[in-house]
Amino acid sequence: MSRYVINILASRDLDEIADYFAENSLEAGERFFRDFARKCQQLVTFPNSGKSYAEIRPDLRGLSLEGYIIFYRVLDDGIEILRVVSGRRNFPSLFEESN
Repeated sequence: MSRYVINILASRDLDEIADYFAENSLEAGERFFRDFARKCQQLVTFPNSGKSYAEIRPDLRGLSLEGYIIFYRVLDDGIEILRVVSGRRNFPSLFEESN
């Protein structure tokens, strides 16, 4: 059975995003998290549909969502969400310690 798992760093990213939406727009936040879940299910079905970020890390892929990038890697039985960050961030620095 294919599935997705969210690692601890991505979980923290999602908590920060939720805090932002809680202060600014609950409705937009609900929409974001609904779309996030939908994108994750899409990635489970089509794991290679995201862009390759092999220049940062060999197994790294990413898919954009409302100005954020969902970074993930493909597992034998699904995908692992590694980070969910603003598309404006310095991506290589996010993965320096996890190489």
